[in-house]
Amino acid sequence: MLFNSWQFLVFYIVVFVLYYALPHRYRWVMLLLASYYFYACWNSELLILIMAITVVTYFCGRVLPKLEGGLKKLFLCLGTGIPLLALLFFKYFNFLGENLNNVFRFFALPVNISSMQIILPVGISFYTFQALSYVIDVYRGSSKVEKHIGFYALYISFFPQLVAGPIERSSNLLPQFYKEHKFNYDDVVLGLKTMTWGFFKKIVVADTLAIYVDKIYGSLPQYTGFVLLLASSFFAIQIYCDFSGYSDIAIGVAQTLGFRLMKNFNSPYFSKSIREFWKRWHISLSTFFMDYIYIPLGGSKVKLPRYVFNIMLTFIVSGLWHGANWTFVLWGGLHGIYIVAGRLTANLRKKMSQSLNLNKNTALTAIWKVCFTFMLVSVAWIFFRADTVNDAVYIFKNMFAGVSQPLAYITAGIEQLEFTAVKACSIILSTTLLFAFDFVDMKHDIMTKISNSNTIIRWVIYYAVLLMILVVGQFGLSQFIYFQF
Repeated sequence: MLFNSWQFLVFYIVVFVLYYALPHRYRWVMLLLASYYFYACWNSELLILIMAITVVTYFCGRVLPKLEGGLKKLFLCLGTGIPLLALLFFKYFNFLGENLNNVFRFFALPVNISSMQIILPVGISFYTFQALSYVIDVYRGSSKVEKHIGFYALYISFFPQLVAGPIERSSNLLPQFYKEHKFNYDDVVLGLKTMTWGFFKKIVVADTLAIYVDKIYGSLPQYTGFVLLLASSFFAIQIYCDFSGYSDIAIGVAQTLGFRLMKNFNSPYFSKSIREFWKRWHISLSTFFMDYIYIPLGGSKVKLPRYVFNIMLTFIVSGLWHGANWTFVLWGGLHGIYIVAGRLTANLRKKMSQSLNLNKNTALTAIWKVCFTFMLVSVAWIFFRADTVNDAVYIFKNMFAGVSQPLAYITAGIEQLEFTAVKACSIILSTTLLFAFDFVDMKHDIMTKISNSNTIIRWVIYYAVLLMILVVGQFGLSQFIYFQF
């Protein structure tokens, strides 16, 4: 059941009405059943998996505070190991088998691991990490034990963020299930606005750009030159709007029911460095890896070789989390290299800035930093989008073919995309609106700012966004990119 479907609209309206019609003590039951139904719409057979992970991690969480020493560590291993084993099996079994087979062939060993037809449970990376964070936090004593198994099951399966996050911490979401949320007009309206903006990002921007990105990346040998550069730049915007659009819809749906989910994106393409980018991009996942991998390894408070190891391991694991493919490993590794290079060259860049008198925080300097960071991120996205490493290499080899004749280079690339005037205008207008929104949102809560603006201006913005969704939006029910993770 996709967010951008009529089925979800009907489902959401029914849940919304029932939620506020029922007494508080019964609402969790309705939400849990609705969440399980929502998940069962993807694959009812795999519903048993999320239930099993819920039961295992709930039980381990209950007993951890009562244990000490080796027994406590044993239950920590059970509470984290069983969900991780499920994740490894469903997501990485064939990937690991294929690579082990390559090793066996290299050493001429008569061993072969057969691949299996495994259905990847939708959202498994998200709800598994949410369960892991609960068990680890209880073990550390930084989160309270949840005794209500129904509330805990709802924490793992809460339908707005079940499939693609944000990855919520138990300390934020669980206490909210105990509170009685009365109908609040302002919260509902703000939630609906957030949902609408999410639909705009997904249906108008992401799905429109996907037409061209899929065309080029689906037939790479047919293209060279500027069209590859343009398609890769389009993908950088597409994946941001696709994923942040989902997060906005999830946050908006939850807010109309009285719940507060964490902000998952904060104008990431206005970052002035890669380090800043990761503080603004997929914040719930970034903080997860920071709290449960990077800092426990020692973080940055170690000697340089160990710091490099900590960064690279964290980003390679982040890449693998996204998918069982070497392209994702290279994507994560490249971001790790960016971070390490940034630290190693910090003093040199500072001296160069002083010598060139660039230390002042001028608008030109800020624009240069933002553009350079976006370029680095876009280069890494090529690995993320490419089906194979060879495809990514092909793009890097051929994207600047013919650049010695700039006008012909650009003209040929645009012609190959076969833009219509309407599509070109809608892309320019929608992306301009997108980045204007993000720019203002860095310093102000733009939803509140719009709500408090002049009535005419406010309704012009509302109608413009709705009109673009209805007129130029793509209603082909395309899946969200992060559903595959």
